[in-house]
Amino acid sequence: MSLKLDGLASFVAVAESGSISEAARRLHLAKSVVSERLAEVERTLGATLLHRTTRRLSLTEDGAAFLERATRIVREVDEAAADMAERRGTLAGPLRLSAPVTFGRLHLGPALYPFLAAHPGIEMTLEFDDRRVDAAADGFDAVVRHGPLLDSRLVAWKLAPSRRVLVASPAYLARHGTPADAQQLQDHRGIFYTNRGVADWRFEGAEGAVVLRAKSALRLNNGDVMHDAVVAGLGLGLMPSFIAGQSLRTGALQVVDIGLQAPEEWLYVARPQGRPASAKLRALVDWLRSAFGEPPYWEQWRQSGPERPQPAKRRSARPARGS
Repeated sequence: MSLKLDGLASFVAVAESGSISEAARRLHLAKSVVSERLAEVERTLGATLLHRTTRRLSLTEDGAAFLERATRIVREVDEAAADMAERRGTLAGPLRLSAPVTFGRLHLGPALYPFLAAHPGIEMTLEFDDRRVDAAADGFDAVVRHGPLLDSRLVAWKLAPSRRVLVASPAYLARHGTPADAQQLQDHRGIFYTNRGVADWRFEGAEGAVVLRAKSALRLNNGDVMHDAVVAGLGLGLMPSFIAGQSLRTGALQVVDIGLQAPEEWLYVARPQGRPASAKLRALVDWLRSAFGEPPYWEQWRQSGPERPQPAKRRSARPARGS
């Protein structure tokens, strides 16, 4: 019996992704090639590894038993090849990452381009997705995320601190007034980011966590559109400084000070527990930390200088017309 490594890799990719189409996309192969390799593995083993229906694929009992060892073999071969490259002083091999859409566009992509140019042997796959993907089940080597680390199955490296700030456009504040405290904030319109699980604004007060609500002007699941909606004057937004920072520097947005701050959070890279950290992943983390800086460059609006927008002057908040 002779099993080919490319057949094992195809089986692992199909089992992890749940479909031949997705496995083919991950492996950069035609569906027909993945199907044939999978069929060859089953012929060689004399066992059916997957139940096939018109809607989905699922592991058979034999497939589930075989998957663990097949996965370990494929990863060990990849790691061995990467280790040999590292012994020669190079970083090489596949590296699959997931990252949030807006952070990826604004900051991660620009930081990655010189890293990849410096290490042409790395074959990176970068997928942008604001949902919290399952790093292990979805086949990622690591995920880049912002916020609290909720999955205990992940091992995380911190990249940079991050704190969400309450902001509004000067035009919105001129029309509706500036809330001076939490009570007045409830009379204003808000732009809410729904991928955090709740549409509430959470702050830290002297007596602990404070949850505030404003009237909903717009609920959405994309940071770019959230930023643009706040700049357009539709309402206030509580957004990470890595999104709001540039507009705070130019004055397109202003900080709204209600005497409370959102909890400090982190940008981090996390890998599935139980997998050793490859040299290329460790090198990437070091590179990103250096590229973002300490404090990160998107926090420059907090520093003194001619571009620094001052927090909006408190004035009596008046109800918005038509709200």
